[in-house]
Parts: sequence; structure tokens; C-alpha cells
Amino acid sequence: MSSTILEMQDITKNFPGVKVLKDVSLQVRAGEIHAICGENGAGKSTLMKVLSGVYPHGTYEGKILLDGEEVQFSSINDSEAKGVVIIHQELALVPFLSVAENIFLGNERVSRGLIDWNRANADASELMERVGLKENPVTPVSHLGVGKQQLVEIAKALSKDVRLLILDEPTAALNDTDSEHLLDLLRQLKAQGITCIIISHKLGEIEDIADSTTVIRDGAVVETIDMQGPDASQDRIIRGMVGRDLEHRFPERTPSIGAEVFRVEDWTVYHPTQQGRLVVDSANLDVKAGEIVGIAGLMGAGRTELAMSVFGRTYGRDITGRVFVHGEEVATRSVDEAIGAGIAYVSEDRKRYGLNLITDIRTNISAAGLGKLSTRGFVDGNEEIQVAESFRRSMNIKTPTVMATVGNLSGGNQQKVVLSKWLHTAPEVLILDEPTRGIDVGAKYEIYTIINELAAAGKAVLVISSELPELLGICDRVYTLAYGRITGQLPVSEATQERLMELMTIERAVAKTARTSKEAVR
Repeated sequence: MSSTILEMQDITKNFPGVKVLKDVSLQVRAGEIHAICGENGAGKSTLMKVLSGVYPHGTYEGKILLDGEEVQFSSINDSEAKGVVIIHQELALVPFLSVAENIFLGNERVSRGLIDWNRANADASELMERVGLKENPVTPVSHLGVGKQQLVEIAKALSKDVRLLILDEPTAALNDTDSEHLLDLLRQLKAQGITCIIISHKLGEIEDIADSTTVIRDGAVVETIDMQGPDASQDRIIRGMVGRDLEHRFPERTPSIGAEVFRVEDWTVYHPTQQGRLVVDSANLDVKAGEIVGIAGLMGAGRTELAMSVFGRTYGRDITGRVFVHGEEVATRSVDEAIGAGIAYVSEDRKRYGLNLITDIRTNISAAGLGKLSTRGFVDGNEEIQVAESFRRSMNIKTPTVMATVGNLSGGNQQKVVLSKWLHTAPEVLILDEPTRGIDVGAKYEIYTIINELAAAGKAVLVISSELPELLGICDRVYTLAYGRITGQLPVSEATQERLMELMTIERAVAKTARTSKEAVR
């Protein structure tokens, strides 16, 4: 890994009113895995878009050298022709096309002017085997989970004779198993001589897999760390990202817990399309005023399904059970009823369910509470701006105006807009589903601080998270969920990751024991 495959020299990129990249220089050695870290909005993705031709030559200042020769990419096609392929955080797949069709989209296997489907499927099978994807090449991509879709993207890159593979937050939406499989695949690609650049907020993964890590803060390079060196550590990366030591990953909090605010009794939900499949089975839980309660569970345990079904029955069918707010039973048969009952739900997929990315901050914040801004069916535009501006300041949304398009904000700032939208409805209960997914450690700390402030104001806060350290760091109690059933609850003072994992897998162990017993009888 001695030769340099990529060198970016003094890259500067401006958007209207803001300098996103400031004289950024980067060197990547051939055959290495090079990580890029930084807070949301630091310029990481912008730098990779410059490299891959998304932002063409002429829209930025500086030089890009590939194998020592200057390149000037005018488009993604130009960069791909040189073996530079980018996989964005938002996967660029067509859900209703097959795996093979997606792999060769724009690069079809053609014979005499017609697509050769036999060749396409055969070639796709070879690429799928390379990445460890055990599926039929004619399977529609929509039938695959996010982890397998990520593998389709990598197979697509390999079909283009990739030499330098750029992955933007590749494991952000993956569970632990899929993440580990993807990291193993990157190690295999490295062994095959393919250079990888990975953008990630998961510092543990970077520590495990990266050979070098470049830290970017406010559009400028802070340092590049040799991850094999004695001084390489997560704390050093964090210090570079945020410009200070983060002694505590979670803000300090002294809980003041009051009377019960929220209770769910015997909540049962069936799958919306698979008749008879039980997704949530007789769940019971409660949250008190000023309390932060977590829900832990493996992928498929039913955490999000529980939350969505309670919030206006936006998931599932044949739902039974009772919901209480301040001791009184409330109806939550629709989103309007749930909001009226004082319940708010921040979804795990903010870009799909939580925001309108093509509109401004103002209209996103007011969207769930337009009734509070309306007179005789007309929205008071001035009051709408005042409300949005108030949240922009109080939530520290980093943008000069509430008229900015939400899609241009960083992930952490987008999450603050979602929270603002629901706080505008003045809820008593907040259900936060993966509230820090895909955001950096600095922005996470801000979100944790906001959650603490909500609890201090007497709100009942329910947090769903795949990160057990996060639940242990911010919650007062944690429920565990497995196969749709609540298998236990622990005060955080008695909880450990190991104990929570035992409860999260207890049903699996019981089921396995039962199957083993039956086989022994046979």
C-alpha cells in the first residue's frame, strides 16, 4: 500500500452564501481502506461528490490526481470510466426491477441490439456470488432487505471494473449482522486490490476496518490518522471532529420522575398483508412524567411496528388493546386522534416519513400543527414564520433562514426539524424511533440534550434504539422486545448490554429448545 492512487489538492467548493470545502487536500494509498469522519455538514459527502463527478470540473477549485495524472470529471460516467464508483447513502436502485437489471442498468448486456437476458443473469450471478448475495438474479430489488440492497450496489460497482470504491454511510441503516457482513466484504475487496473510501459515523467500525482516517471539520482537513499507530483512538477522532474532548458521550441528567402519563395495555398487532402473522403480542408498557424509557430489540422484534400501530394505527391490522394518557383511555385510530390525544411519533426514517425534503423548514415545522396557525381555514403565514424561527433558535438548527430547503440540511439538523414539528403540537408523550440514526457524535450529543430537556419539562419520552450503549446512556428504564413480546424491563442502574441481550433473545432460545426437544422425540 505504498503507492498513492488518489490525491486531491486544495479543493474548494462554494454554495450560495457558504464555503463548504476550504482548501481540502487528501491522499489515499492504493489498496487501503480510508475512512473520512466529521460532523454532519463538515463537507465529507460534498468532497466525495467532487471526486466522483457529481459536482463536475469547473464547479470547484483545486486538482484531482488519479495515479499521478490530473483528471477532470464532467459527470459520473467520466469517473466510472476511470474506475471511480460512488455508492450514496440513499441507494440508487429501482425497486421494481430485478437484481440483474439493477446491476447492469445503463450498462446492459446487449447482443444484436437486444438485451441478452441469459448473459445478464449469468453475469449477475457471478457478481452476486462475489459479494455473498445468495438470491436469484431475477428477484425484484423491492423484495430484499436494506443489507442485501447494499450488496446489490456493490455488485453493480464491481460490474464497472471499480478500482476506487466510495461508500457514503454504508452501514447506517443496517443491523449488526448485515453491518459485519458488509465490513467483511470490504476486507475481501481490499485483498483483491480494490481501494475503498468509507464515510461513517460509527467510530467502532472505523477503528476495526480503516487503515487511515481523515478528519474533516467545518470544510477543512484537521488531520489524517494512521489507524495502525499507537495514538489512534475513537477519542482522538472525536476530538478532531468536534474541536474539543467529549469527556461524556451523554449529557448528565438528574431525573425527576412523576406520575404515570402514558400506558399501553394488551396491545396486539397483526401483519398488514400476511394473514395470521402476529407482529406484536399483548404488549404492556408505561412511561411516567419526566421519565425516559427505552425499547431494545433485535431487527424484526416489532419495535417500530409497536410504535407505529399505537400512533394512529399507521401499521398493521386487527389491532386490539388500550392506550391511556394521564389515566384516561384515548382513541388512536388515526394520526389526527393520536395527535389530539397528546402523542407524537418521530419515525426512524426521517427522509421518507418525517420530512418533505423539497420544501422549506417553515412548512415542515408547521405541518403537524396547522390547526394552531389557522383561522377559518387559512394559515397565518407570519405566525408560521415566527413559530419556525423560534424553533430554529431554540433547537440550534444551523441555517440562516427558515426558508432554507430541508433537503439541503445535514442529518442532525434535519432531525431537529422533525423534533420541532412534533414539539409544535405540544405533546404529552413523545415516541422517538432511532432518534440519532445516521448523525455524528456532536449532533447526537445535541439530540440527547434536547431529549433531557423534554423529560425535565415533564414529558413522557419513549426511545427506540438499536444502540444499546445509547439506551443505557440516556434512559431511566429499558423494556426488551423479542418476536413481538415484551420479555422484560430493567432499571438502567441494573441493566448491562449483556443482560439486555439475554432478554432480547430469550424467545429465540426457548423456540430453539422446543424444536430440539421435538427432534429428539422423533
